Amino acid sequence: MATNLDEWKPGSFTKNYSWGERSAGLLQLHESIRVGFNGEVKDVPRRVYRKRVAALKRPDYIPINFFLFNKSIKGVDHIVADELVFQAITEEHSARFDKLALFAFNFSFVGKWSGASPDQRRPALWSYFYVHDRVARQFRWNTNLVSANDIEIFVSSDSRYKAKTARKLSTNLNYLYSIGRLSEFASPRVERWWVDALFLALDRLVEDRGLDGLVTPETQFPSLLSRFDFQQISGHRSIEKDLAAKHLVTLYTACGARGRFSDDLVKDRTALLLPEVEWLLANDQRPQGAVHPTNPSILKSIPRACAMLARYAGFEVIDADELANFNPEEFVRRHTREALANLRKRKIRPTMSADELMKITREK
Repeated sequence: MATNLDEWKPGSFTKNYSWGERSAGLLQLHESIRVGFNGEVKDVPRRVYRKRVAALKRPDYIPINFFLFNKSIKGVDHIVADELVFQAITEEHSARFDKLALFAFNFSFVGKWSGASPDQRRPALWSYFYVHDRVARQFRWNTNLVSANDIEIFVSSDSRYKAKTARKLSTNLNYLYSIGRLSEFASPRVERWWVDALFLALDRLVEDRGLDGLVTPETQFPSLLSRFDFQQISGHRSIEKDLAAKHLVTLYTACGARGRFSDDLVKDRTALLLPEVEWLLANDQRPQGAVHPTNPSILKSIPRACAMLARYAGFEVIDADELANFNPEEFVRRHTREALANLRKRKIRPTMSADELMKITREK
């Protein structure tokens, strides 16, 4: 597995990718993924991806070497369709995509391809450790302290950084942090991009182990996230996020890990639960939403075929139209009304008045 952390090399990141105006965020990356994958959430040969994006007349090395995941399939270099690709293909560009993409960059697991050096398997370790050690530990996610100068000081003072200068890397990285909205990682609340990031982290970690012939049992998913400090890299840690992570690992497992993007694999898992899965897939290909009843912020978009699997993982499934306009407050109100109606149906009544309850709570 990619665990060699002894050398940090800037590689081609010091070259200007020309992201455009700050307000555009990572739109260029979003477009590159859509074009490179031809609008499909399926692994694509690396050479095919590069040929497709050549029409954009932009360099391709930043997307394919720093943001996406590479592996050999039957001797041919491929770029993997994982959660980042799923979000780019199924959703329009948004700030949510930008934060997920920046997480992918910081997490820095991009696999292997022909001709790549060993250090390219984790090409942005300088960013991983800047976020992990400086932003999370020292700054406690006060991103006002992040600057190109501070990045340069941090990188240059570490013996693991192997380059003559760090200035160009620092200014490029600081700009990426800005357009990728690193400042919004500081929220302790569960947000949709963070939910997607947990799925992406597992996609990358499991695939990376697979490069070395290692099979990851589902029981190891939580320990993998902990081992590679998902919670530190993905923003301000909180109890809410820790609790959400447990539910999301259950959902990720139920949906078949990265197999959730394969209709055939999902059909096999769903066969006993939903014989009509063929009709379900043909009826509407748009992603569905899976929301956990304990916290409506735990909302995950999933391939439609995973709907029944999500239900058996304890999630409520909402359709594509409701997902686009999901209102967490209304979700809570509806569940409260349903719970009260269920109590009335079972003829369960309170045994004390509101005044009696208030009296008890006020007693010391």
